[in-house]
Amino acid sequence: MGERTVEFEVLRYNPEKDAAPHFQRYSVKCREEWVVLDALNHIKESVDPTLSYRWSCHMAVCGSCGMMVNGEPKLACKSFLRDYPGLIRVEPLRHFPVERDLVTVIDDFVAKLARVKPFLIPQPGAAQAGTGEYAQTPAQLKRYKQFTLCINCMLCYAACPEYGLIPEYIGPAVIALGHRWNEDSRDGGRAQRQEELAATNGVWDCSFVGACSEVCPEHVDPAAAIQQVKIKSTIDWYTEHLMPWLNK
Repeated sequence: MGERTVEFEVLRYNPEKDAAPHFQRYSVKCREEWVVLDALNHIKESVDPTLSYRWSCHMAVCGSCGMMVNGEPKLACKSFLRDYPGLIRVEPLRHFPVERDLVTVIDDFVAKLARVKPFLIPQPGAAQAGTGEYAQTPAQLKRYKQFTLCINCMLCYAACPEYGLIPEYIGPAVIALGHRWNEDSRDGGRAQRQEELAATNGVWDCSFVGACSEVCPEHVDPAAAIQQVKIKSTIDWYTEHLMPWLNK
């Protein structure tokens, strides 16, 4: 594989000395098979050690290298330089406060995720007697398996116009992960999660633009999860108000 000189424009911000974020240009030799993360690592190692960003696995598993690449939410480890023949502009994920350079503050996402209890809340009798095992059929697993693929990269939040307009919106990944556990046949915590998922700033803030599913690197399809939660929440409302005897 050959090399070419690539022009990068990277957002820089050091709160200790910068009044506002600004862009810095780097012109670096890159191998054709590199991804954006490789180039950033090269810049940090050989050109500018002060550059700050998150990354870990370099294999699209950890989700930590999410950033804006030419205006689109991307994983830097999956964004190949060969797909960007011209200038590459790299910025932190949209809609999140910037902590430093390409590093964002993700406290809001983490707090909202905790609110939907993204873990198994066993229902009585779900385990097979005497074994402690929670057996499932392939059909039961299929109901939620797609939503288990979320890697918490938060690209969907950077793409979501509603999250940009309504910061209180719980957001696509959180809804998808809450729905994942609600659909699990072993779980008994749906009533607790619905307090968050079906609340004012839950699924009903979504206008179904679908951008969250378009940018998802793992094809989780959070937009589908949101619509499924809307349907189930509507059924809950009709059952509670028009057919209360079904809940007895």
